[in-house]
Amino acid sequence: MITVNKHPQALRLILIDDDRERASAVEINLTQAGFTVLSVIPTGSGLLYQMAEQEPDVVIIALDSPDRDVLESLAIASSHNARPVVMFSESGDQGFIADAIGAGVTAYQAEDISPTRVRAAIDVAIAQFSAFNSIKQELDLTRRQLSERKAVEKAKGLLVALHNVTEEAAFSTLRKLAMDKHKTLGETARDVIAILEKSSRSGTDNE
Repeated sequence: MITVNKHPQALRLILIDDDRERASAVEINLTQAGFTVLSVIPTGSGLLYQMAEQEPDVVIIALDSPDRDVLESLAIASSHNARPVVMFSESGDQGFIADAIGAGVTAYQAEDISPTRVRAAIDVAIAQFSAFNSIKQELDLTRRQLSERKAVEKAKGLLVALHNVTEEAAFSTLRKLAMDKHKTLGETARDVIAILEKSSRSGTDNE
C-alpha cells in the first residue's frame, strides 16, 4: 500500500487532463509547490499502465467527460495498491460520483480543476484516504478476532464431543498446542478442526 505520510514536496503525482493548456498550468503550479509530476496524460486509456509503471503517491484526474473505462482502470489499480485519487469534473451526476467513489476516487470535486485549488484538493484526498485506511484496518482486525474466536469455540466443541473432555481441558490443549507449534490460537484451532473433521469423516466412512 502507498505510504502518503510524506512531506508534501516528496509526493509523486500523475495528472490526467484532456485540456492541454489547463494541464500545463496545473503542472507548473504543482512543480512550483514542490510536488514531483511523474507524467501528464491526456486520456484515461493509459492510466492503468502509468499507475503500474510509475507507482505514484497521488493520482489527479481532470477530464471534461470521464467515462467508465477510467473507473474500471481505477478499480483494478485500487484493488492491487490503493492510493489517494482526486477527480475534478463538472459533468458527473450523482450516480457517476457514487461509482467513482466505489472505484477508488478519494475526493470528488464537482468543478473544473484549478491550478490554485489543486493543492487543497490533494490535502483533502490524503486526509480522507488515511481516515478510510484507519477504519478499514480496525474493521479487518475485528473480523480476524471474531473469526479466531469462532474457530476456537468450534475446536473446543469438537474436542469435547470426540474426546469426552471438559471445555477447560479442551482450551488448555489448544493453548499448549499453539505454544508448542509457535502459532496463534486461531491458527491452531483451524488445524485441530481440519484434523478432527477428517478423522470423523474417515470413521463414518469405515462404518
